[in-house]
Amino acid sequence: MISHLRAPGWYRATFWTLVSLGLSWAILWAANGFDADAVTGIGFAQVALLAFPLFFLGGLGAFDYWFYWASGRPTRPEDHSGHGATSWQDYFRINTDHKVIGIQYVVTSFFFMFVGGLMAMLMRAELAAPGRQFVDPGAFNGLFSVHASVLIFLFIIPVFAGLANYVLPLMIGAPDMAFPRLNAVSFWLLPCAGVIMMLSFFAPGGSFASGWTAYAPLSVTAPPGQICFTIGVQFAGASSIATALNFLVTIITMRAPGMSFFRMPLLVWANFSTSLLVVIATPFVAASQLFVLLDRALGFNFFNAAAGGDVLMYQHVFWFYSHPAVYIMMLPGFGIISEILAVKSRKPVFGYRMMAFSLLAIVVLGFAVWAHHMFVSGMQSWIRVPMMVTTAVIAVPTGIKIFSWLATMWRGVLKLDTPMLFALGFLTMFVLGGISGVMLAMIPFDIYVSDTYFIVAHIHYVLFGGSLFTIFAGVYYWFPKMTGRMYNEKLGKLHFWMTFVFFNITFAPMHLLGLQGMPRRVADYSEQFATWNMIISVASFALGLSSLIFLYNMVASWRGGKRAPANPWNALTLEWQVSSPPPIFNFDHIPTVVGGPYEYGVPGAVHGVFESPATASAEARQPAGAVSSTAKE
Repeated sequence: MISHLRAPGWYRATFWTLVSLGLSWAILWAANGFDADAVTGIGFAQVALLAFPLFFLGGLGAFDYWFYWASGRPTRPEDHSGHGATSWQDYFRINTDHKVIGIQYVVTSFFFMFVGGLMAMLMRAELAAPGRQFVDPGAFNGLFSVHASVLIFLFIIPVFAGLANYVLPLMIGAPDMAFPRLNAVSFWLLPCAGVIMMLSFFAPGGSFASGWTAYAPLSVTAPPGQICFTIGVQFAGASSIATALNFLVTIITMRAPGMSFFRMPLLVWANFSTSLLVVIATPFVAASQLFVLLDRALGFNFFNAAAGGDVLMYQHVFWFYSHPAVYIMMLPGFGIISEILAVKSRKPVFGYRMMAFSLLAIVVLGFAVWAHHMFVSGMQSWIRVPMMVTTAVIAVPTGIKIFSWLATMWRGVLKLDTPMLFALGFLTMFVLGGISGVMLAMIPFDIYVSDTYFIVAHIHYVLFGGSLFTIFAGVYYWFPKMTGRMYNEKLGKLHFWMTFVFFNITFAPMHLLGLQGMPRRVADYSEQFATWNMIISVASFALGLSSLIFLYNMVASWRGGKRAPANPWNALTLEWQVSSPPPIFNFDHIPTVVGGPYEYGVPGAVHGVFESPATASAEARQPAGAVSSTAKE
């Protein structure tokens, strides 16, 4: 047993988690003059929730290398003992291989997707008819609050990070991420944040119930479960920032020879832009929750108007992050769609440079539209008009991308397999969500439908029809590379058509309900809305069933699917020029990039060769789509 506690792993992690709880109680006991009766459960929970992730990660071995260095001893030689996976057990420990971390991210994020989806099913069961069915209004408030928070902070944002973690170093010809240990720590912060948010259901007074926005002063006076959101977001945000910094340094410093910025695949551009957004914006949501925590724990009164606080300040700080967060949840998907449409259309991406510049334009404009979420907040009226204008203007770079994707497909040789179907489904759903977004930019219309089901419909068309469709497309597209197996195409297409049809039946009627005045975030409603709500609830259950088809397809295919070739899609980007799955350090020889990533149909085009730079020009004269003879088959 002692040997288990000395070695990094789950035994030591559990032990140090228990130590953190005892230490948290001791700190509060000492701070209260060694009076045990003065140590409150709320105070203990606040300190313990801040301490336990750090102690848990320390026990798991996340900080061993850094502790070794900080102790003043000579730095240990890198033996790569924590790199790569030879069995499923390697996915349950600290691992520095970006491919293992990518799979850890994706699988963990989908677990939280199913958790959030179950909460949505329970909400729709309650809303199937007027009156109370299963839960009371307080529990309903907790369900929609945790549902939104889990799916935003623990699914959509990190699952994109997981796909990029796996693919991005391969795409740019790098052997790994720039900071492998930081990469491992950034993943393990994620399940810690998830555990904290789930613990809110066990708090006195129930889970946090102030919505995923956690508006003050409600969040300051809410039951103790609210601190689980306040602290959980801090760790989820720290994970995002660490990952984004890692991506930026990797992209800037570790590109293969010959890979200029304008030879990078658009997925790399998308993650470069997203990482800029994360690094700049995420500290603001961390600040907003830190202010709430200080108000609750120490009585700072940032948001107590009676004590000179400013309630609207919370909304400004929160939305200065949370509108860029919409693009944090969209830009990686734009990159995924660009990769898939080019390969499945067998055509170069139309307007490649303009596509890259439009990504950067969205980054800049994303910080100029935050207050359109506050048209009915009581803020100064003069700021509404400029926010309306900037909100309309940000549709321009997004429109550039839509027309570029359509032009890429124009007269292409389309292969309508599962990734392509989800890509086309994304285009349809995102355009519809974008149209309602432009409508909401208009001040009079926004005021009319504010806090109605029209807003629910819009955000789900953007984040489900937009983000989730691109996530499914990316998972199917890179599944052969990540697992070495092919998925079941028939089940994949069944998953798409069920998702597409029942998604629209679920969320399209919400536009009508919103225009008729049905308020959102309510557990009960007027009898006049009963018919549409029953239709929506039935469709939502079928939509949930489609996710189970996806789950079965992924698990069964990973275990016993057909062996995948190195390049089943005949793609040009570098990740498809190595075996499936790739070697432990990606490449036997660092490739030399000699052309663009999307030159399909261009005679003599090739993206990268696996020889020395001296022979690269000769290799580049191979027929289009050919790979160097030394590339892995």
